[in-house]
This record gives sequence, C-alpha cells and structure tokens, in this order.
Amino acid sequence: MQKGVLTAALYGVMASAAWAADPVEGVWRTAPQDDGGYGFIQIAPCGPAFCGTLIKGVNGAGEVATEGGDIGKQIIWDMSPQGDGLYDGGKIWAPDRDKTYNSKMQLMGDRLAVSGCVFGICRDGGAWERQ
Repeated sequence: MQKGVLTAALYGVMASAAWAADPVEGVWRTAPQDDGGYGFIQIAPCGPAFCGTLIKGVNGAGEVATEGGDIGKQIIWDMSPQGDGLYDGGKIWAPDRDKTYNSKMQLMGDRLAVSGCVFGICRDGGAWERQ
C-alpha cells in the first residue's frame, strides 16, 4: 500500500514538472546569418529567467560543427517571461558580429521572433524555428 502511494506521488510530481515547462524551452534553429550559416540554440531555465546555449552550428557551405569555436557558449541570458509569449530584459550575443544586444523575443507557436539593440543600433534576428 505504501509503495503504491509513493509511486502515485512520484507520478504526480513528474506530471506537474512537465506541465510547468515554459513553451520557449527546447532547441531552436536560428535564422540564416549574412553568410548563410545558422545555429541551433538550446533554451532552458536559468534561475527565474531563460538562457540559451549554442549547441550546433552550420556554416554557409553546409558544414556542421558540434564542438570547438563558439559551440557550447551561452548566447542568451536573463531573458524574463513577460506573459503572452513575450520575453524581455535579456541579452543576446551574436557570434557573426561579436556584439551583445539588449534583446527581446516573441513566441508565436513554433516560431520565435528575436530582436535587439546595442548603442541605439537595432537588429532583427529573424524568426527562429523550433526543432
């Protein structure tokens, strides 16, 4: 009997954890950069906000990198959920330009619109696609 109660409690905890996952969590493919390359970003909670790590890159020639270079670097940090699919107050580092932008993201289904500004110059990061 006690084993059954513990099992039920464990399933309840696991179900509530899955239910609590934010829809921005997961792997996202960035929009192509100026050279045609793109990256795969793993977005996950980091404290009360969200962070993203570059887990794979594809250059303009289609060559895939899973290690070295910028792979493994955090490129999104302090992105706070604001409700209605909006994430704001964070930073995004763009490896192609080696610049860090004050950024926001807007989740629309399986697409994530990313944009940011640095020193009054703004950049539209395009729509990222859920993988």
